[in-house]
Amino acid sequence: MKKTIPLLLFIITILCACSSVKTAQKAINSGDYEKAITLSIKKLTSNKTKEKNQPYVVMLEEAFQKATERDQSRISFLEKQNNTANLAEIYDLYRDLNYRQERIRPLLPLRILKSNRQANFDFKNYDDAILKAKEKYVSNLYTEAQSIFKQGSSNKIYYRKAHNEFAKLDRIYPDYKNTSTYLEDAHNRGTDYVFVSVNNDTDQIIPRRLEDDLLAIDTYGLNDFWTVYHAQKNRNINYDFDLELNFRSIEVSPEQIKEREVIKERKIKDGHTFLLDDKGKQVKDSLGNKIKVDKFITVRCRLYEFTQFKSSRVTGVVRYIDNKSDQIIERFPIESEFIFEHSYADYDGDKRALDDPLLDLIRLESVRFPSNEQMVYDTGTDLKERLKRIISRNKFRN
Repeated sequence: MKKTIPLLLFIITILCACSSVKTAQKAINSGDYEKAITLSIKKLTSNKTKEKNQPYVVMLEEAFQKATERDQSRISFLEKQNNTANLAEIYDLYRDLNYRQERIRPLLPLRILKSNRQANFDFKNYDDAILKAKEKYVSNLYTEAQSIFKQGSSNKIYYRKAHNEFAKLDRIYPDYKNTSTYLEDAHNRGTDYVFVSVNNDTDQIIPRRLEDDLLAIDTYGLNDFWTVYHAQKNRNINYDFDLELNFRSIEVSPEQIKEREVIKERKIKDGHTFLLDDKGKQVKDSLGNKIKVDKFITVRCRLYEFTQFKSSRVTGVVRYIDNKSDQIIERFPIESEFIFEHSYADYDGDKRALDDPLLDLIRLESVRFPSNEQMVYDTGTDLKERLKRIISRNKFRN
Protein backbone atom coordinates (compact mmCIF):
# COMPACT_ATOMS: atom_id res chain seq x y z
CA MET A 1 0.00 0.00 0.00
CA LYS A 2 2.88 2.39 0.90
CA LYS A 3 4.47 1.82 -2.53
CA THR A 4 1.17 2.45 -4.32
CA ILE A 5 0.66 6.00 -2.96
CA PRO A 6 3.85 7.55 -4.51
CA LEU A 7 3.02 5.86 -7.81
CA LEU A 8 -0.48 7.33 -7.80
CA LEU A 9 0.90 10.78 -7.02
CA PHE A 10 3.36 10.47 -9.89
CA ILE A 11 0.61 9.42 -12.30
CA ILE A 12 -1.62 12.30 -11.17
CA THR A 13 1.25 14.78 -11.64
CA ILE A 14 1.92 13.51 -15.16
CA LEU A 15 -1.77 13.70 -16.06
CA CYS A 16 -2.05 17.28 -14.74
CA ALA A 17 1.03 18.29 -16.71
CA CYS A 18 -0.36 16.79 -19.90
CA SER A 19 -3.69 18.48 -19.32
CA SER A 20 -1.98 21.84 -18.83
CA VAL A 21 0.00 21.48 -22.05
CA LYS A 22 -3.17 20.57 -23.94
CA THR A 23 -4.98 23.58 -22.47
CA ALA A 24 -2.23 25.96 -23.60
CA GLN A 25 -2.07 24.43 -27.10
CA LYS A 26 -5.84 24.57 -27.43
CA ALA A 27 -5.75 28.26 -26.48
CA ILE A 28 -3.23 28.94 -29.26
CA ASN A 29 -5.28 27.00 -31.80
CA SER A 30 -8.41 28.99 -30.89
CA GLY A 31 -6.62 32.36 -31.02
CA ASP A 32 -6.62 32.94 -27.27
CA TYR A 33 -2.93 33.79 -27.24
CA GLU A 34 -3.00 35.67 -23.95
CA LYS A 35 -4.26 32.59 -22.13
CA ALA A 36 -1.50 30.46 -23.61
CA ILE A 37 1.12 33.10 -22.73
CA THR A 38 -0.14 33.41 -19.16
CA LEU A 39 -0.17 29.65 -18.61
CA SER A 40 3.30 29.21 -20.13
CA ILE A 41 4.82 32.05 -18.09
CA LYS A 42 3.36 30.57 -14.92
CA LYS A 43 4.92 27.17 -15.61
CA LEU A 44 8.32 28.55 -16.67
CA THR A 45 8.58 30.94 -13.74
CA SER A 46 8.78 28.01 -11.33
CA ASN A 47 11.57 26.30 -13.33
CA LYS A 48 12.42 27.35 -16.89
CA THR A 49 15.23 24.78 -17.34
CA LYS A 50 13.25 21.69 -16.37
CA GLU A 51 12.98 19.37 -19.36
CA LYS A 52 9.29 18.64 -18.81
CA ASN A 53 8.60 22.38 -19.18
CA GLN A 54 10.07 22.47 -22.68
CA PRO A 55 6.62 22.40 -24.36
CA TYR A 56 5.81 25.72 -22.66
CA VAL A 57 8.91 27.39 -24.12
CA VAL A 58 7.83 26.40 -27.61
CA MET A 59 4.23 27.47 -27.03
CA LEU A 60 5.29 30.78 -25.47
CA GLU A 61 7.41 31.55 -28.52
CA GLU A 62 4.55 30.69 -30.88
CA ALA A 63 1.84 32.51 -28.90
CA PHE A 64 3.98 35.64 -28.53
CA GLN A 65 4.72 35.79 -32.25
CA LYS A 66 1.10 35.31 -33.25
CA ALA A 67 -0.25 37.78 -30.66
CA THR A 68 2.31 40.42 -31.78
CA GLU A 69 1.47 39.95 -35.46
CA ARG A 70 -2.25 40.17 -34.69
CA ASP A 71 -1.93 43.39 -32.70
CA GLN A 72 0.43 45.07 -35.16
CA SER A 73 -1.88 44.17 -38.04
CA ARG A 74 -4.86 45.58 -36.13
CA ILE A 75 -2.98 48.82 -35.40
CA SER A 76 -2.05 49.21 -39.06
CA PHE A 77 -5.68 48.73 -40.10
CA LEU A 78 -7.02 51.21 -37.53
CA GLU A 79 -4.44 53.87 -38.41
CA LYS A 80 -5.34 53.63 -42.11
CA GLN A 81 -8.98 54.38 -41.23
CA ASN A 82 -7.90 57.73 -39.77
CA ASN A 83 -10.90 57.74 -37.41
CA THR A 84 -10.64 59.44 -34.01
CA ALA A 85 -12.93 56.75 -32.61
CA ASN A 86 -10.02 54.30 -33.01
CA LEU A 87 -7.50 56.27 -30.95
CA ALA A 88 -8.35 54.58 -27.64
CA GLU A 89 -7.97 51.10 -29.15
CA ILE A 90 -4.67 52.00 -30.83
CA TYR A 91 -3.30 53.30 -27.54
CA ASP A 92 -4.43 50.16 -25.70
CA LEU A 93 -2.91 47.87 -28.36
CA TYR A 94 0.51 49.53 -28.10
CA ARG A 95 0.37 49.19 -24.33
CA ASP A 96 -0.58 45.50 -24.71
CA LEU A 97 2.39 44.92 -27.02
CA ASN A 98 4.76 46.45 -24.49
CA TYR A 99 3.19 44.76 -21.46
CA ARG A 100 3.43 41.35 -23.13
CA GLN A 101 7.17 41.84 -23.70
CA GLU A 102 7.74 42.97 -20.12
CA ARG A 103 6.07 39.84 -18.80
CA ILE A 104 8.39 37.59 -20.80
CA ARG A 105 11.62 39.59 -20.43
CA PRO A 106 12.50 38.30 -16.91
CA LEU A 107 12.46 34.70 -18.21
CA LEU A 108 15.01 35.26 -20.97
CA PRO A 109 17.01 33.56 -22.21
CA LEU A 110 14.87 30.51 -22.88
CA ARG A 111 16.42 27.56 -24.68
CA ILE A 112 14.66 25.01 -26.87
CA LEU A 113 16.62 21.82 -26.28
CA LYS A 114 15.15 19.83 -29.16
CA SER A 115 16.28 22.39 -31.74
CA ASN A 116 19.40 23.38 -29.79
CA ARG A 117 18.60 27.10 -30.09
CA GLN A 118 17.42 30.08 -28.10
CA ALA A 119 13.71 30.83 -28.26
CA ASN A 120 13.17 33.85 -30.52
CA PHE A 121 11.26 36.84 -29.15
CA ASP A 122 11.48 39.85 -31.45
CA PHE A 123 11.19 42.61 -28.83
CA LYS A 124 10.71 46.20 -29.96
CA ASN A 125 10.84 49.52 -28.15
CA TYR A 126 7.29 50.85 -28.14
CA ASP A 127 7.94 53.87 -25.90
CA ASP A 128 7.67 56.48 -28.64
CA ALA A 129 4.66 54.78 -30.21
CA ILE A 130 2.87 54.62 -26.84
CA LEU A 131 3.58 58.28 -26.07
CA LYS A 132 2.46 59.37 -29.53
CA ALA A 133 -0.74 57.27 -29.38
CA LYS A 134 -1.43 58.51 -25.86
CA GLU A 135 -1.03 62.15 -26.87
CA LYS A 136 -3.40 61.73 -29.80
CA TYR A 137 -5.92 59.88 -27.66
CA VAL A 138 -5.94 62.30 -24.72
CA SER A 139 -5.96 65.33 -27.00
CA ASN A 140 -9.01 64.00 -28.81
CA LEU A 141 -10.62 62.96 -25.52
CA TYR A 142 -10.07 66.48 -24.19
CA THR A 143 -11.62 68.05 -27.28
CA GLU A 144 -14.66 65.75 -27.16
CA ALA A 145 -15.15 66.35 -23.43
CA GLN A 146 -15.04 70.12 -24.01
CA SER A 147 -17.59 69.80 -26.78
CA ILE A 148 -19.95 67.78 -24.56
CA PHE A 149 -19.43 70.27 -21.73
CA LYS A 150 -20.61 73.15 -23.92
CA GLN A 151 -23.90 71.34 -24.53
CA GLY A 152 -24.59 71.27 -20.79
CA SER A 153 -26.40 74.60 -20.87
CA SER A 154 -29.32 72.84 -22.54
CA ASN A 155 -29.33 69.75 -20.32
CA LYS A 156 -27.39 68.83 -17.17
CA ILE A 157 -26.94 65.32 -18.48
CA TYR A 158 -24.26 66.69 -20.81
CA TYR A 159 -22.31 68.06 -17.86
CA ARG A 160 -22.42 64.60 -16.34
CA LYS A 161 -21.25 62.98 -19.57
CA ALA A 162 -18.49 65.57 -19.84
CA HIS A 163 -17.46 64.82 -16.25
CA ASN A 164 -17.18 61.12 -17.11
CA GLU A 165 -14.93 61.92 -20.07
CA PHE A 166 -12.74 64.32 -18.10
CA ALA A 167 -12.50 61.73 -15.31
CA LYS A 168 -11.38 59.12 -17.85
CA LEU A 169 -8.82 61.60 -19.18
CA ASP A 170 -7.57 62.37 -15.68
CA ARG A 171 -6.97 58.67 -15.00
CA ILE A 172 -4.93 58.32 -18.19
CA TYR A 173 -3.09 61.63 -17.97
CA PRO A 174 -3.40 63.32 -14.54
CA ASP A 175 -3.43 67.14 -14.59
CA TYR A 176 -3.67 67.28 -18.38
CA LYS A 177 -4.13 70.97 -19.21
CA ASN A 178 -6.99 72.26 -16.99
CA THR A 179 -8.82 68.95 -16.59
CA SER A 180 -9.19 69.29 -12.81
CA THR A 181 -10.96 72.64 -13.25
CA TYR A 182 -13.34 71.13 -15.80
CA LEU A 183 -14.02 68.19 -13.50
CA GLU A 184 -15.05 70.44 -10.64
CA ASP A 185 -17.06 72.76 -12.88
CA ALA A 186 -18.86 69.86 -14.62
CA HIS A 187 -19.77 68.34 -11.26
CA ASN A 188 -21.13 71.62 -9.91
CA ARG A 189 -23.14 72.34 -13.04
CA GLY A 190 -24.37 68.75 -13.41
CA THR A 191 -25.62 68.38 -9.84
CA ASP A 192 -29.37 68.44 -9.24
CA TYR A 193 -30.66 70.30 -6.20
CA VAL A 194 -33.94 69.11 -4.75
CA PHE A 195 -36.05 71.06 -2.26
CA VAL A 196 -38.07 68.80 0.05
CA SER A 197 -41.23 70.05 1.75
CA VAL A 198 -44.13 68.71 3.82
CA ASN A 199 -47.64 70.02 3.17
CA ASN A 200 -50.73 69.38 5.26
CA ASP A 201 -53.94 69.06 3.24
CA THR A 202 -55.94 67.65 6.16
CA ASP A 203 -57.96 69.25 8.93
CA GLN A 204 -55.63 67.72 11.53
CA ILE A 205 -52.51 69.25 13.05
CA ILE A 206 -49.24 67.55 12.18
CA PRO A 207 -46.97 67.30 15.23
CA ARG A 208 -44.07 69.68 14.80
CA ARG A 209 -41.48 67.07 15.72
CA LEU A 210 -42.92 64.72 13.07
CA GLU A 211 -42.47 67.38 10.42
CA ASP A 212 -38.93 68.02 11.66
CA ASP A 213 -38.15 64.29 11.53
CA LEU A 214 -39.53 63.93 8.02
CA LEU A 215 -37.44 66.90 6.88
CA ALA A 216 -34.25 65.68 8.56
CA ILE A 217 -32.86 64.81 5.14
CA ASP A 218 -29.33 64.36 6.46
CA THR A 219 -30.49 61.25 8.33
CA TYR A 220 -31.89 59.66 5.17
CA GLY A 221 -28.50 59.12 3.53
CA LEU A 222 -29.99 60.05 0.15
CA ASN A 223 -27.44 62.51 -1.24
CA ASP A 224 -25.39 61.02 -4.04
CA PHE A 225 -22.73 62.32 -6.41
CA TRP A 226 -25.25 64.05 -8.67
CA THR A 227 -28.18 64.81 -6.35
CA VAL A 228 -28.38 66.96 -3.22
CA TYR A 229 -31.52 67.29 -1.09
CA HIS A 230 -32.32 70.34 1.03
CA ALA A 231 -35.10 70.88 3.55
CA GLN A 232 -34.11 74.52 4.03
CA LYS A 233 -33.90 76.71 0.97
CA ASN A 234 -30.62 78.31 0.03
CA ARG A 235 -31.15 81.64 -1.71
CA ASN A 236 -28.04 81.12 -3.82
CA ILE A 237 -29.33 77.90 -5.36
CA ASN A 238 -31.83 77.48 -8.19
CA TYR A 239 -33.56 74.24 -7.32
CA ASP A 240 -34.07 71.85 -10.22
CA PHE A 241 -36.82 69.84 -8.57
CA ASP A 242 -39.27 69.99 -5.70
CA LEU A 243 -40.18 66.91 -3.70
CA GLU A 244 -43.44 67.35 -1.85
CA LEU A 245 -44.94 65.08 0.78
CA ASN A 246 -48.60 66.02 0.91
CA PHE A 247 -50.70 64.66 3.77
CA ARG A 248 -54.21 63.83 2.54
CA SER A 249 -55.75 62.30 5.66
CA ILE A 250 -54.88 61.68 9.29
CA GLU A 251 -57.18 59.30 11.16
CA VAL A 252 -56.98 58.37 14.84
CA SER A 253 -59.40 55.80 16.22
CA PRO A 254 -61.24 56.22 19.55
CA GLU A 255 -59.72 54.65 22.63
CA GLN A 256 -61.12 51.15 23.09
CA ILE A 257 -60.94 48.55 25.82
CA LYS A 258 -61.95 45.06 24.76
CA GLU A 259 -62.79 42.45 27.38
CA ARG A 260 -62.97 38.69 27.25
CA GLU A 261 -63.61 36.10 29.92
CA VAL A 262 -61.75 32.81 30.04
CA ILE A 263 -62.36 29.88 32.40
CA LYS A 264 -59.41 27.62 33.02
CA GLU A 265 -59.27 24.26 34.80
CA ARG A 266 -56.24 22.14 35.57
CA LYS A 267 -55.34 19.10 37.60
CA ILE A 268 -52.46 19.83 39.95
CA LYS A 269 -50.54 17.87 42.53
CA ASP A 270 -51.74 18.62 46.06
CA GLY A 271 -49.66 16.61 48.50
CA HIS A 272 -49.85 12.82 48.77
CA THR A 273 -51.68 9.94 50.45
CA PHE A 274 -50.74 6.34 51.26
CA LEU A 275 -51.50 3.39 49.05
CA LEU A 276 -54.21 1.11 50.47
CA ASP A 277 -54.97 -2.45 49.58
CA ASP A 278 -58.43 -3.93 48.98
CA LYS A 279 -58.94 -4.27 52.72
CA GLY A 280 -58.11 -0.65 53.40
CA LYS A 281 -54.73 -1.34 54.92
CA GLN A 282 -51.60 0.64 54.03
CA VAL A 283 -49.28 -1.07 51.56
CA LYS A 284 -45.57 -1.21 52.35
CA ASP A 285 -42.54 -1.80 50.15
CA SER A 286 -39.94 -4.55 50.68
CA LEU A 287 -38.17 -2.42 53.30
CA GLY A 288 -41.33 -1.89 55.29
CA ASN A 289 -41.82 1.73 54.22
CA LYS A 290 -45.33 2.98 53.51
CA ILE A 291 -45.85 3.56 49.79
CA LYS A 292 -46.85 7.15 48.98
CA VAL A 293 -49.19 8.09 46.14
CA ASP A 294 -49.43 11.62 44.66
CA LYS A 295 -52.70 13.34 45.34
CA PHE A 296 -54.26 15.45 42.53
CA ILE A 297 -57.03 18.01 42.71
CA THR A 298 -58.82 20.05 40.04
CA VAL A 299 -58.44 23.84 40.37
CA ARG A 300 -60.53 26.41 38.52
CA CYS A 301 -59.95 30.06 37.68
CA ARG A 302 -61.98 32.72 35.88
CA LEU A 303 -59.75 35.16 33.97
CA TYR A 304 -60.84 38.60 32.84
CA GLU A 305 -58.57 39.81 30.01
CA PHE A 306 -58.62 43.46 28.97
CA THR A 307 -57.04 44.82 25.79
CA GLN A 308 -56.47 48.52 25.25
CA PHE A 309 -56.53 49.44 21.57
CA LYS A 310 -55.96 52.59 19.57
CA SER A 311 -54.79 53.09 15.98
CA SER A 312 -53.71 55.88 13.68
CA ARG A 313 -53.42 56.01 9.91
CA VAL A 314 -51.80 58.60 7.70
CA THR A 315 -52.17 58.75 3.92
CA GLY A 316 -50.67 61.08 1.42
CA VAL A 317 -48.92 61.46 -1.89
CA VAL A 318 -45.31 62.17 -2.83
CA ARG A 319 -44.92 64.45 -5.83
CA TYR A 320 -41.85 65.06 -7.98
CA ILE A 321 -41.99 68.48 -9.64
CA ASP A 322 -39.72 69.72 -12.42
CA ASN A 323 -39.19 73.40 -11.65
CA LYS A 324 -37.98 74.17 -15.17
CA SER A 325 -41.25 73.08 -16.76
CA ASP A 326 -43.35 73.49 -13.60
CA GLN A 327 -44.81 70.05 -14.28
CA ILE A 328 -45.44 67.07 -12.00
CA ILE A 329 -43.20 64.31 -13.34
CA GLU A 330 -43.96 61.55 -10.82
CA ARG A 331 -46.60 60.82 -8.20
CA PHE A 332 -46.44 58.08 -5.55
CA PRO A 333 -49.13 57.24 -2.98
CA ILE A 334 -47.87 56.76 0.56
CA GLU A 335 -49.54 55.57 3.73
CA SER A 336 -48.65 54.24 7.13
CA GLU A 337 -50.46 52.85 10.16
CA PHE A 338 -49.55 52.56 13.82
CA ILE A 339 -51.38 50.38 16.34
CA PHE A 340 -51.20 50.75 20.09
CA GLU A 341 -52.26 47.58 21.89
CA HIS A 342 -51.80 46.68 25.54
CA SER A 343 -53.27 43.71 27.41
CA TYR A 344 -53.62 43.02 31.12
CA ALA A 345 -55.88 40.79 33.23
CA ASP A 346 -57.58 40.16 36.55
CA TYR A 347 -58.83 36.84 37.90
CA ASP A 348 -61.22 35.19 40.29
CA GLY A 349 -60.43 31.74 41.67
CA ASP A 350 -57.27 29.66 41.95
CA LYS A 351 -54.55 31.16 39.73
CA ARG A 352 -52.73 27.82 39.72
CA ALA A 353 -55.11 26.90 36.90
CA LEU A 354 -53.42 29.47 34.63
CA ASP A 355 -50.52 28.75 32.32
CA ASP A 356 -47.47 31.04 32.11
CA PRO A 357 -48.69 33.51 29.41
CA LEU A 358 -51.88 34.17 31.42
CA LEU A 359 -49.91 34.49 34.64
CA ASP A 360 -47.84 37.18 32.91
CA LEU A 361 -51.04 39.07 32.05
CA ILE A 362 -52.29 39.24 35.63
CA ARG A 363 -49.01 40.84 36.66
CA LEU A 364 -49.72 43.77 34.32
CA GLU A 365 -51.95 46.76 34.85
CA SER A 366 -53.71 49.20 32.58
CA VAL A 367 -51.62 52.04 31.10
CA ARG A 368 -52.47 55.50 29.91
CA PHE A 369 -53.46 55.69 26.24
CA PRO A 370 -51.04 57.67 24.07
CA SER A 371 -52.29 61.06 22.95
CA ASN A 372 -53.47 61.63 19.40
CA GLU A 373 -50.35 63.66 18.74
CA GLN A 374 -48.13 60.80 19.93
CA MET A 375 -50.05 58.32 17.80
CA VAL A 376 -49.55 60.41 14.67
CA TYR A 377 -45.87 60.88 15.51
CA ASP A 378 -45.38 57.13 15.97
CA THR A 379 -47.06 56.58 12.61
CA GLY A 380 -44.52 58.94 11.08
CA THR A 381 -41.58 56.70 12.01
CA ASP A 382 -42.73 54.14 9.47
CA LEU A 383 -43.78 56.90 7.08
CA LYS A 384 -40.23 58.22 7.04
CA GLU A 385 -38.88 54.81 6.01
CA ARG A 386 -41.47 54.54 3.24
CA LEU A 387 -40.57 58.00 1.98
CA LYS A 388 -36.89 57.06 1.98
CA ARG A 389 -37.61 53.94 -0.08
CA ILE A 390 -39.61 55.94 -2.63
CA ILE A 391 -36.79 58.46 -3.08
CA SER A 392 -34.09 55.76 -3.21
CA ARG A 393 -35.88 53.79 -5.91
CA ASN A 394 -37.04 56.70 -8.04
CA LYS A 395 -34.39 59.11 -9.23
CA PHE A 396 -35.21 62.48 -10.74
CA ARG A 397 -33.05 61.80 -13.79
CA ASN A 398 -32.33 58.44 -15.36
